[in-house]
Amino acid sequence: MSKNKSVAAGRTITVQRPLKKRLTDHWQLYAMLLIPVVLTIIYKYIPMYGIQIAFRDYKASRGFTGSEWVGFEWFQRFFSAPTFGRMMKNTVLLSLFSLLWGFPVPIILALMLNQVRFQRFKRVTQTVLYAPHFISVMVICGMIKIFLSPSGGLLNLIAGTSIDFLTESSAFRTIYIASGIWQDAGWGIIVYMATLSSVDTSLYEAARVDGASMFQRILHIDVPALRSVMVLNLIMSAGGLMNVGFEKVWLLQTNLNKATSDVIAVYVYQQGIENAKYSYSTAVGLFNTVINIILLIVVNRIAGKISEDTSFI
Repeated sequence: MSKNKSVAAGRTITVQRPLKKRLTDHWQLYAMLLIPVVLTIIYKYIPMYGIQIAFRDYKASRGFTGSEWVGFEWFQRFFSAPTFGRMMKNTVLLSLFSLLWGFPVPIILALMLNQVRFQRFKRVTQTVLYAPHFISVMVICGMIKIFLSPSGGLLNLIAGTSIDFLTESSAFRTIYIASGIWQDAGWGIIVYMATLSSVDTSLYEAARVDGASMFQRILHIDVPALRSVMVLNLIMSAGGLMNVGFEKVWLLQTNLNKATSDVIAVYVYQQGIENAKYSYSTAVGLFNTVINIILLIVVNRIAGKISEDTSFI
């Protein structure tokens, strides 16, 4: 819309229209864009002014600029904390394993559902898979505690045991990851199903005529159609790799499973809200955010090398 093309002497010349002209011609679109831009600035960028307290000894009575500047003191204190190594390890492993095990599940479910031809069964199955996403984390954690209860819990009844799994450090990661897959996998298939619905049906018909099996049709038609969406979702997931779900960890954490459940998000809450160490908790949160940004850029660059049309930065 912003460029005009003219053909002269056998070549195509692209002429850039003035900005004022483009704004005048399409002012309705720019007016609609103005609303989310303003909201983003108000709620996302203006609060960044407060990040400076990560470099100050913040006192509410003195305000942001009146508090003493301490530089990287809070970062150094965090790096030298005795639990720093454990928190980093737990945060990375929980996020990495959640991505490793949870990322392929919506793709597999979407590929399977796409092969179902009985529409009523397909719709019912999709509804059942979507449902857990709308259950609050509080309720999910309550259900987990009931299912894993040492006295009358479903898992213990099936196994004939009386183990309190939530007090076992070795079981926490499995509980966290498995419950996350159950809750979010169904919701994650929506974008994949939408992509598959746009695939030209003549491709399937041609593949059947050529004698392609169902697996071959999935491998050579469905998977290539989903490739760009998969890369995009992978990039977005990598950008939040260090953001382990605070609510679920906080609700399932006990003193006996802290060896594997002690993560940065919970530590920020404890230091900032419970202990009122605002500068320290801000520094920890800022460090976590910087790591996420670096991971996002690295994964995007790698994806851009693999496929020319999947670089989004």
